Amino acid sequence: MSIEIRNVSKQFGDFHALRDVSLDVSSGELVALLGPSGCGKTTLLRIIAGLETADAGSILFSGEDTTDVHVRERQVGFVFQHYALFRHMTVFENVAFGLRVKPRSVRPSETQIKSKVHDLLKLVQLDWLADRYPSQLSGGQRQRIALARALAVEPKVLLLDEPFGALDAKVRKELRRWLRRLHDELHVTSIFVTHDQEEALEVADRVVLMNSGRVEQVGSPQDVWDHPASPFVYGFLGDVNLFHGRAHEGEVHVEGIRIDTQESAFRDGKALAYVRPHDLKVERYTAGATGIVATLSRAIVVGPIARLELEPVESNPDNPGSGTIIEAQLPAQQFRDLGLKEGDTVVATPRKARVFVEEWVSP
Repeated sequence: MSIEIRNVSKQFGDFHALRDVSLDVSSGELVALLGPSGCGKTTLLRIIAGLETADAGSILFSGEDTTDVHVRERQVGFVFQHYALFRHMTVFENVAFGLRVKPRSVRPSETQIKSKVHDLLKLVQLDWLADRYPSQLSGGQRQRIALARALAVEPKVLLLDEPFGALDAKVRKELRRWLRRLHDELHVTSIFVTHDQEEALEVADRVVLMNSGRVEQVGSPQDVWDHPASPFVYGFLGDVNLFHGRAHEGEVHVEGIRIDTQESAFRDGKALAYVRPHDLKVERYTAGATGIVATLSRAIVVGPIARLELEPVESNPDNPGSGTIIEAQLPAQQFRDLGLKEGDTVVATPRKARVFVEEWVSP
């Protein structure tokens, strides 16, 4: 089932949760709504489900307007962050619940329910836990049971609100991979909400980045990572260093050095240069070296990667961002070969930067 979101707005008092949001989700697609707390992603998910009503705009399922369709009739499966399992029911009874409360005319027989529940428990690889209670399960197991319960009613759309947010990092990573495999097997149109960029980039077919109730960018994980559409997107997706400088006559100068960028021409103005830690070249400082001169204040070597924290040696008046910590990453072996230790002076040079320019405004 495809989903069309058309010009949806929602306000809570003076707070604008959504501002004229439009989005298309193809049938069988897995889409992530990604953004910081308060950006509107959960409100949008609840409007799609029918748990909230939009102030303006419409939601269409396969071309049919669902505005006046009750949540029970939308054929939507919903998985919450905190499992929402019935504590007094076994795993089997929890999964069977949605089937047992169907109207008598469409309710499956007890034999059919039993068969379906066991098939679903096998699908989520927990059929051996059918007689246990939620309190006897781990967090990851509970979330898989919650997903099996949502799938029991054969939803046309599956909505997941921070499904792994309450779990520890290792379990979250395992469930992300599992959810992707499960989706590839079932092809249920799915939308999930997360504020974890790694989760969105790893699991989704497309990522929808939201900020202050608006959609900032929509694209494949690779697209939004390689070609961020705004400073917000660049800053939100992964670690990044922000440098302030100037663009003049088509060139960008930051920290007293010229930066080569992916863009070919600029208007004159204030330049914001975003550089990812792995795009910084770090060398031992020698007299006359061009680049950002800094002190190595901390080095963290974990596995194959060395993470460096650099403090610029002196603050540049043209660069309000200097004086802060610069993060760099390089292969651990390269770091060892440089023979650097904390307190040494180094020079950092951006290999690649993404630059956004704001035109000068007269005071």
